[in-house]
Amino acid sequence: MHVKPAVRAFHRAMAVGRRFSESWSGSARAMDVLTAISCFALMALDLPGLAAADNSLNGPRAALVLAAGCLTLLVRRQAPWVSYLTALLFIGWLHELTLVQFALYSVGRYRGRRAGILATLGYVAFALGVFSLPGWPEPRAETLSSFLSLVVPIGVLASAVGIAAYRHDLVRELDTRRAESAVLQAVQQERTSVARDVHDFVGRELTLLTVRSEVLSMRSRETAYAKDFEELADTARRAHLVLNEIIVQRGERAATPGVDGLAALAEESGRAGSPVRLDLDPAVHGLSPLRQAAVYRVVQECLTNAAKHARGETIEVSIAADGPQLRIAVRNGLAERNPTRAPVSAGSGTASMSERVRSLGGTLTATRTRDAYEVLATLPKG
Repeated sequence: MHVKPAVRAFHRAMAVGRRFSESWSGSARAMDVLTAISCFALMALDLPGLAAADNSLNGPRAALVLAAGCLTLLVRRQAPWVSYLTALLFIGWLHELTLVQFALYSVGRYRGRRAGILATLGYVAFALGVFSLPGWPEPRAETLSSFLSLVVPIGVLASAVGIAAYRHDLVRELDTRRAESAVLQAVQQERTSVARDVHDFVGRELTLLTVRSEVLSMRSRETAYAKDFEELADTARRAHLVLNEIIVQRGERAATPGVDGLAALAEESGRAGSPVRLDLDPAVHGLSPLRQAAVYRVVQECLTNAAKHARGETIEVSIAADGPQLRIAVRNGLAERNPTRAPVSAGSGTASMSERVRSLGGTLTATRTRDAYEVLATLPKG
């Protein structure tokens, strides 16, 4: 009866232990603890020899001294020189070379090439001086042989591995920053695309709102609602101004209506007070989506400009696809009287329209005469 609850408790304990071990094993602190334990395990193999070589240390005292030295590896990332100086002390007192390998690696890994080379030279000089002392237990010939064959290679190899790891960390950090930069660039491009949407759609709606509110304001000048409509027109203009100040750069959007959206565009312009006569060559429907998008953008921008500067005038739109060239012509008359307040304009719509046409290998010209304004765009069909 009590087996199942006990089993569940055991599984929960195992799960908690597994999560703890996974989180702990990947941490820098766990690596430092593991390094200190490994160093102590290697030095513990020589405990009998240390106790015999130095009468002041018996087995337990030698173990405590070595453990204290290994504890300095816990701060090897923040203060690698502590482990290094302790390792030099061990060389001079106990002739122990294990800790210095970890210390030289740590200096090279966390302080770089210059510090690693300096630490290696200091270690070699100090070890040479210690091993040349008259009290060294081995003959001088054997001491020099050990120094050249063991001491120098140990230090150089440990420091070189640490420096290589340091350079690897730098490369990995650079790759991480590049990846972050790519993400930020993608986010910025997406924001630019959103800004384009805002300009093309919300900006157009605000233009139409401004125009219609000004018309209503003019029609209601002799009524009690004149002030209200005037305030509405001012609000619309301010909103459009804020929108144009926010949008500094605009990018390409992924989804853009094609020529099928021109009829709705013309109908919307007609409802706003600027009727459109649309002459569309049926062959235009066979163009690529990219060129259809260019056609839509050119016509949309022209209708928006006409609504700003020539409201009430008929707009003639002609799109022909005969021969190797696609021809887009938009013409509208100019109003006899300018509005009391000029519509707000960012001044970037025509430049964007021209850039889109040029990107497809075409040309765009805008011509203003005394009584008309005409935009002519040509681009290759293929």
